[in-house]
Amino acid sequence: MGLALNDILGRACSYNKEFSREDISITWINYKSENKRVFKGFGTGINNKKMVYPASIVKLVYGLAVFYWIKKGSLLLSDEIIDAVRKMLSFSSNNATSFLIDLLTGTTSGPSIEDELWENWKYQRSIINDWIHDLNWEELVGINCCQKTWDDGPFGREKEFYGYDNKNRNAMNSDSAARVLEEIMIHIDYQENDLNLRNFLKRNLNKFVLKNDSLNQIDGFLGAGLPESINLWSKAGLMSEVRHDSAWWVNSQSLQTLLVVFCNGGEYSKDTSFLPLIAKEVYEFNKTYIIDD
Repeated sequence: MGLALNDILGRACSYNKEFSREDISITWINYKSENKRVFKGFGTGINNKKMVYPASIVKLVYGLAVFYWIKKGSLLLSDEIIDAVRKMLSFSSNNATSFLIDLLTGTTSGPSIEDELWENWKYQRSIINDWIHDLNWEELVGINCCQKTWDDGPFGREKEFYGYDNKNRNAMNSDSAARVLEEIMIHIDYQENDLNLRNFLKRNLNKFVLKNDSLNQIDGFLGAGLPESINLWSKAGLMSEVRHDSAWWVNSQSLQTLLVVFCNGGEYSKDTSFLPLIAKEVYEFNKTYIIDD
């Protein structure tokens, strides 16, 4: 898989002289499964420890945090919370994300504040990072997930919280995104009345459906390189500086795949062919495993 990924990335970068493998982070894991049980994965990565701005990929973390808060009784499950998480993950709503971060941390956006109020506000907003630390997952060490996501950028106390030169901006690597998506997909035993995060990540690859949804998180992302007939769950991230995607799909009854690709730079933000090409080649490579079975 390691040799294959190097070859795949080399070919993908060769199509555009502006593309550099130093700006790309990939985590690729295959999972053997039997009788609907998914076993521990095996995989590879390139620049998979490199921290970058995750854009809306961070919403996977916030969705998982809401699930855990509800499980431990810190939040009560309600129709409003279900609707907000659905809109955050299915449609990447920044308004829903803002609402959920306020619930998770007991903070609100607004004008600048000072002294003890400001110190308390910063302490509260860091609660999600404290929870991440307490999970003690190796892949999540060093990530920063405490900022809201924006259409036009932060203002007031939110802008100040970004810190000098945006040093407190959200930061993740492809391994951390993969670990969170793995948790959502196979490590949670969802019960009937649970907040089912997995359902909110399910994507429809039907071309007629996608044509009527300009924000479908498929066109220009990993899902666009996959056959229309497969089952896919994903969460994309896009802004002027990055184009990312995290995806889980079913190859066959015995093989499933998790693929996270972070592309850091404005040239990737504008490109709609790179991520689908990576996914297509990974899918084609995995056919050899299916044949071997």
